[in-house]
Amino acid sequence: MTETKTLLRMGALALMWGSSFFWIKLGLHAFSPVQLVLGRLLLGATVLLLLCLLNRHRLPSDRRLWFHLAVAGLFHCALPFLLFAIGEQTVDSGITGVINATTPLWALLAAVLWRMEKRMSAAKGAGLLLGLAGTVLIFAPWQASGLLSWGALACLAASASYGFAFVYEERNLSRSGSAPVVLAGTQMLLASGFLVLALPVGGTTPVHFDLGAFVAVAVLGVFSTGIAFAMNYRLLETEGAVATSTVGYLLPVVSVLLGSLLLSEQLDLRVLAGMVVVLAGVALTRVRRRTKNPVDLELEPVPVEPAPAK
Repeated sequence: MTETKTLLRMGALALMWGSSFFWIKLGLHAFSPVQLVLGRLLLGATVLLLLCLLNRHRLPSDRRLWFHLAVAGLFHCALPFLLFAIGEQTVDSGITGVINATTPLWALLAAVLWRMEKRMSAAKGAGLLLGLAGTVLIFAPWQASGLLSWGALACLAASASYGFAFVYEERNLSRSGSAPVVLAGTQMLLASGFLVLALPVGGTTPVHFDLGAFVAVAVLGVFSTGIAFAMNYRLLETEGAVATSTVGYLLPVVSVLLGSLLLSEQLDLRVLAGMVVVLAGVALTRVRRRTKNPVDLELEPVPVEPAPAK
């Protein structure tokens, strides 16, 4: 039952994060990258803090915890959100999807450097590589433009930031004792503060009225940011950073399915094969090591000497 709940959370997270690139594209029709990310963070923080209020959760009082949440807010929210929004102005979605799929590999590297992933099973390692290969097969970056550009470099830096943040959150926040909604809400609040500081640089351009863009930012803030990050902390607590980051491999599957259902995009054999490879890779990362049960010592029967005859 626990595994089923984990898979359902991973699926919901993949749906919310997998659709975020679509909402970002729409939101950029009305907002600059800084404005879009600030709106996203403020909406996410509002939703999470309201949930804290309804559930009578208090914000953390430990200063050290606030420091860790500020670091997480910078490297898991403010910085990568802004870098992806900037990158999507010039980079094709195929390139963005492939680069974003490197997040689990960055998370693995950070976990190894921090000695949090001491034993990497062959199945898990193969699953990580297979997931990346499937993503490349889906998006076929050799057919797109912008592979070598500043926009692609910004997306790569964002993915590395995500990978670092996953491990940092598991190491310093996932076992803090605070509810996931409290951690996520405080993190969003602090991340919003970082974006306020960036307003003078890229947030003063006029906002164009576009109803679709406003709806996109609302969905992006409430679901893909607020609810998704509360779910992210729950997964970090139960599964760890590298396993949680493999949700990134499911994002292209979600985006392709959404494109097929909502935009009538056709699924060719290459894309379908890539989706199968991705799902196989994620399945391999879920393979658990069998723990050896201690061998019961067999007690040899002690011979009983017959009692002497009286």
